[in-house]
Amino acid sequence: MKTVAFDHIAIAVPGMAGAGAVLAGVLGGVSDYGGPSGAYTFGQWRFQDGGRIEILEPLGAGGFLHRFLAQRGPGIHHVTFKVPSLPEARVRAERHGYEVVGYNDSNPQWSEAFLHPRQALGIVVQFAASSGGGIGPRHWQPPAGPAHPPPPVTILGLRLRARSRERARIQWESVCLGRCAEGAGGELIFRWAGSPMRITVEIDPAREEGPLCIEIASERAVALPEGPHPVLGAVFARLAPGAVERTA
Repeated sequence: MKTVAFDHIAIAVPGMAGAGAVLAGVLGGVSDYGGPSGAYTFGQWRFQDGGRIEILEPLGAGGFLHRFLAQRGPGIHHVTFKVPSLPEARVRAERHGYEVVGYNDSNPQWSEAFLHPRQALGIVVQFAASSGGGIGPRHWQPPAGPAHPPPPVTILGLRLRARSRERARIQWESVCLGRCAEGAGGELIFRWAGSPMRITVEIDPAREEGPLCIEIASERAVALPEGPHPVLGAVFARLAPGAVERTA
């Protein structure tokens, strides 16, 4: 039986030329596939245990990525969930008060819909259904990386902040069908069967909602800045593998 799966974390940048030096040269990722798709070019890198990061570069003079970059600069743009049925995902979201935007099922190989960050705790959430025929160009020339990259890190997942514990559970558990556990610090941790990455949500009623960092684990040293990466805009936080969790 097919289930919802947390597929990848997407980062928007003005140009992806420098992405290979970071994702492959620093994090050890392996370029997988990509290519132009409408108003943007995308590329994905995969990491130890199957986690994926996608880079988005705008094409043309306008579009949603240009708006995002003008307002926020480079950084985490969205998370993507593969769903067995896009209509069912839409019904689930609308039942819990979400307005689904960008619903497009015109391509039988790849249909998609989105939750807007104004409702979705400060991040775009993409639902995608694939027929198995592929989602895009497979012959892709990725940005240059080192000839001998280091071993890949593990992408543990994405850490976000939400103001309401109830809303966080509705979004990630009831709408996205994640399994919820509670971390040692009271944060909520959502996982999906068969998915290597997780969503971790800190609850703070007084602070802005949205992405905080991409959490990684590695047995080797990783040369990353403490704050936003100068190329990718995202913050990367190195954690010890196997954080203790208890059922929420």
